[in-house]
Amino acid sequence: MQFGNRYQAEDYDVIVVGAGHAGCEAALAASRMGNKTLLITINLEMVAFMPCNPAVGGPAKGIVVREVDALGGEMGRNTDKTYIQMRMLNTGKGPAVRALRAQADKRLYSIEMKHTLEKEKNLTLRQGIVDDLLVEDGVIKGVVTNTGACYGAKAVVLTTGTAARGKIIIGELMYSSGPNNTQPAIKLSENLERLGFKLKRFKTGTPPRVDGNTIDYDKTEEQPGDKEPHLFSYESNDEDYLDVKKQLSCWLTYTNEVTHKFITDNLDRAPMYTGAIEGVGPRYCPSIETKIVRFADKPRHQLFVEPEGRNTDEYYIQGLSTSMPEEIQLKMVHSIAGLEHAQMMRPGYAIEYDVVDPYQLRPTLETKLVKGLYTAGQTNGTSGYEEAAGQGMLAGINAGRHALGKKEIVLKRSDAYIGVMVDDLVTKGTNEPYRLLTSRAEYRLILRHDNADLRLTELGHEIGLISDERYEKFLAKKQAIKDEEARLESIRIKPGKEIDAYIEAHGDRPLKDGVLASDFLRRPYVSYQDLLQFIPAPAKELDRHVIEQIEIQYKYSGYIKKEYAQIDKLKRMEAKKIPDRIDYSAIEGLATEAVQKLTKIQPETMAQASRISGVNPADLAILAVYIEQGKIAKVND
Repeated sequence: MQFGNRYQAEDYDVIVVGAGHAGCEAALAASRMGNKTLLITINLEMVAFMPCNPAVGGPAKGIVVREVDALGGEMGRNTDKTYIQMRMLNTGKGPAVRALRAQADKRLYSIEMKHTLEKEKNLTLRQGIVDDLLVEDGVIKGVVTNTGACYGAKAVVLTTGTAARGKIIIGELMYSSGPNNTQPAIKLSENLERLGFKLKRFKTGTPPRVDGNTIDYDKTEEQPGDKEPHLFSYESNDEDYLDVKKQLSCWLTYTNEVTHKFITDNLDRAPMYTGAIEGVGPRYCPSIETKIVRFADKPRHQLFVEPEGRNTDEYYIQGLSTSMPEEIQLKMVHSIAGLEHAQMMRPGYAIEYDVVDPYQLRPTLETKLVKGLYTAGQTNGTSGYEEAAGQGMLAGINAGRHALGKKEIVLKRSDAYIGVMVDDLVTKGTNEPYRLLTSRAEYRLILRHDNADLRLTELGHEIGLISDERYEKFLAKKQAIKDEEARLESIRIKPGKEIDAYIEAHGDRPLKDGVLASDFLRRPYVSYQDLLQFIPAPAKELDRHVIEQIEIQYKYSGYIKKEYAQIDKLKRMEAKKIPDRIDYSAIEGLATEAVQKLTKIQPETMAQASRISGVNPADLAILAVYIEQGKIAKVND
């Protein structure tokens, strides 16, 4: 069928636009659930590309990678296959803030993910630019490419990243471009605006890259990987992946007064300060010029010189993100210890791009304006590969379930960091590129790195993304934890010379009476292995991950119980649904600000309404009474 220069192409259940980290997870989730899926992207050489630092994980972010894996996603597995260094961060702190961080092989990560997509039987990978959305009566019907191909779909997921009307800025140089000098997507943003979506302009940036052969490593501090193996995916086995001895090191150096002077002397040419950059940048990952201005009292700033891969000598200077003119960047680099003679292979740049203001989304990541249309990743105003993957996972699952006629899922704040992020976005919006932090999660002792499988694997299996074989192993792990806890709660340790000597050596008082092994393990200085000195070992040797869960559950049991009590209260509020399309202006007694915010966000539950800035407890009480009495007026009724 012809429509001018358009032609009717193939129909799909789900179409995903963009093959960055959000798009890959969305397409894999939808296709693995049985949907005929099309993943269409501007450049097939840029699948799962890392235009910024080729690293995965870190505080909060590493936990998201584990959550994606526990739901059946790919980022964790792909990182395990391609990492060149792995470290567990915050090991000196409690389990709530520990997180893995891996330095990935940039090119290999992309190649492996592309190959995974190519092997998926229900998934078609295609190069093209989506210019238009096919929408009828507020329902998505498909997409149109720049070649005129009209692809039909029951659901569409937009993950356009920084390509949406992307503009690269290096000093006075500005040009239309996606990341890493790829083509931008121009017309899709225009189409979204015609459909009534409000778009914002955000900005992010990258640092210069240098030739590793020209670095003087003797002037830097070596940052090696951990000596013990770590892996992101619950399916990965230690013996299947990189020998820890073959990890590549990163290197630590610092800016100095000379570096800072080059920057301050040339602020009149810095796009961040000349008005050339209109987009709002990330507060938690600022450019070096922003750091120098904002923290003028600091004599130096940390820089990590990190390898981009095993088969390249290109190094990334983390912490030196900039959009200064190229000649100033060269002077900055050469002022830094170890980089005095470094050859700059690529200059740093800033990139501006369009984002969909996230208040226009439901907690499922479906848009409120167009049914069956979902958005994920930087399109929603977030920063980071991990945040993108988490949203892509949720959007892909819900687009897939929508296409199958099944009920969508919502991840609550007490379920996952993914739930915290999505709730923050759709309830509070964001005025800057959003980054996940452990401080954003009020239940972070429950949302840990180590227990993502215990929180989400059952849901992943129910959705159809966790295999029966993997699910059986998961159930065996749960049972092993339960059995050992029951055993420890049945064994009593009695006073004696050995136990008393151990206790006194740790500055504690000897036992007066017998104590349960489970209670003894709660003491801060007692490890599970120490405990086995005084009680019989279990009949079957326990996996280290089972032991980890047992120790954490007992040592933090009081705090964990408090958080679960708070979660129970939250669940009661989540159960109180708010009818669709309420006319809040018709509710007497609501404050003007509450009416404005509730009308804009259109919360789905009383719990979500309670988290909206400007909606106070009195407003919630009035709203609850109106809902219970059935007095709610609908918009346009």
